[in-house]
Amino acid sequence: MQTRTLGNSGLIVSALGLGCMGMNHHRGPAPDRTEMIALIRSAIERGMTFFDTAEVYGPFTNEELVGDALQPFRNDVVIATKFGFDLGPGGSGQPNSKPQRIRHVAEASLKRLRVEAIDLFYQHRVDPDVPIEEVASTVKDLIAEGKVKHFGLSEVSAPTIRRAHEVQPITAVQSEYSLWWREPEEDVLPTCEALGIGFVPYSPLGRGYLTGTISESAQFGENDNRSSLPRFTADALKANRPLVELLQTIGAQKHATPAQVALAWLLARKPWIVPIPGTTKLNRLEENIAAASLQLSNDDLQNIDTAAALITVQGDRYAHADAKLTRR
Repeated sequence: MQTRTLGNSGLIVSALGLGCMGMNHHRGPAPDRTEMIALIRSAIERGMTFFDTAEVYGPFTNEELVGDALQPFRNDVVIATKFGFDLGPGGSGQPNSKPQRIRHVAEASLKRLRVEAIDLFYQHRVDPDVPIEEVASTVKDLIAEGKVKHFGLSEVSAPTIRRAHEVQPITAVQSEYSLWWREPEEDVLPTCEALGIGFVPYSPLGRGYLTGTISESAQFGENDNRSSLPRFTADALKANRPLVELLQTIGAQKHATPAQVALAWLLARKPWIVPIPGTTKLNRLEENIAAASLQLSNDDLQNIDTAAALITVQGDRYAHADAKLTRR
């Protein structure tokens, strides 16, 4: 697979990464652990080098899964994980980026991931009670100590990015971004470009919706957070169908699937954008990887943008309580 560099950091990763959250968190019953380890290793065999996890996924067990899967390939991969919540015994589950908490998470993540240094350490969500400068300074110290290599932020506003970057250069910003959620284009992406920061879109396939495989009659079971997302109600799924039909139309012209068009569109936006679609199935992994070779012309991109501009996406991407944690 082709590689990309996240901004000016020098951190080189595969053009597509693998989001590992759904392997045991927020996507229904957890698949067999052995199968997920095999899937991660299949991704490596196919050229993927960038893997995304977080302490909150599980909690904790997703990092352990990723650590076990990648341990034999440690020198060939980049592992990103995240801090930022008050977890564990007595934890509130609310944002917590106090310096002592960040340090605790770093030490615990190092053990679970079975690594000597965390390649990319994101703040998962901004903690309104801790100045972002204090967060950046803490991670800067961890970098100086050799426990972390690169600093990242997730779901943040442009002013927060700038403030943090002045204290410790940011390697990557991770936020939701796809054809059905384009808010980062307003000011986050321009800020990343100006500062030389890479951008990592999560849910680049709209939590599966942009693949065209989710109908308005879809039912989401226990441990699948889509059951509580406004954008996944039956009415919203039906109303947003024109976006899938657009991808299907372009895909028919390119002999590609809707998912491949959606990923290729993201890859074509900027050379420092690295989407991290998640999956638990080998055929979907292979489908996503093939998107990295799909070339969209300037006319293709213009046609997609023109058609997408006529479609008003229905439904908020998060319930109100979770939405308050984004773009701070």
